[in-house]
Amino acid sequence: MEENQKSNSGLKIVIIVLSLLLAGSLVMMYKMSTDSKQTETQLVSEKDKLMADLKAQKESYDKAIAENTSLSGDLEAERAKIVELMAEVEKSNGEVAELRGFRNKYSQLKKQHDKLIAENKRLVEENATLTTQRDSTRSALDDSKRLNDTLTAQNTNKAKIIEKAQKLSITNVRTKTYKKKGSGKLVETDKARRVDVIDVTFTIAANEVAIAGEKTYYVQVIDPKSNVIGEKKTESFNGQSLTYSFITKANFQNKTIDINQTINGDDFAKGNYFVNVFDNGVLVGSSSFTLR
Repeated sequence: MEENQKSNSGLKIVIIVLSLLLAGSLVMMYKMSTDSKQTETQLVSEKDKLMADLKAQKESYDKAIAENTSLSGDLEAERAKIVELMAEVEKSNGEVAELRGFRNKYSQLKKQHDKLIAENKRLVEENATLTTQRDSTRSALDDSKRLNDTLTAQNTNKAKIIEKAQKLSITNVRTKTYKKKGSGKLVETDKARRVDVIDVTFTIAANEVAIAGEKTYYVQVIDPKSNVIGEKKTESFNGQSLTYSFITKANFQNKTIDINQTINGDDFAKGNYFVNVFDNGVLVGSSSFTLR
């Protein structure tokens, strides 16, 4: 009798232990299933977020390429990398290691994206400024009719200034006039009878695909009487003569560079003056100023 009781007690203990082990297994299996679903949901979310980021970056490139600047080739090349990465992400199984690798690639591509988009925006703004200056100068020349047939013919080429990506863009053609005191100090003035120094400045815009090296520009300043002031020397380009005020040279290394030179003189006439910048006989930039 006592042996039966011991046997029953042992059996109960075994049943209790097995029950506890079964319950623990069920809890563990439930937790593993829940964790697996949470992990899967998180990976899907991360994959969707990465695809959304890549899509936004591609759309940004599409918009920049449509603006047709000298960076279009670089922009298209980087957009192709984004499209390729999108295809890889789409085909992936969404594993952690894969997504981490894709995210690292995206981060590297985004750095180049931000750099190119910023540079493209600057070029668009510079081109808009150049277009405004070009239109303003054309209107002034038509109204005044002070330029001769040669200059008019040259101005018809202005629309080709930025036609090709390798052509350099000239922007921000601007002029300041000064009175030079005995001490050598320059005092800005727009009164014709006081002016004895005309300061001409213009900018060569950055261009990564242009050939670096020394660039030569012919600057022409025309007074209200349609006379070229300054050196008044003449150069011939393709059978066309150009009278210029001075020649300036620049060591262009694909970066934006400002060019500055002055014209000294006295007894300047009152009225409107026109400043034209030529590259081998082709008009590439212009502006105007007035002395009273």
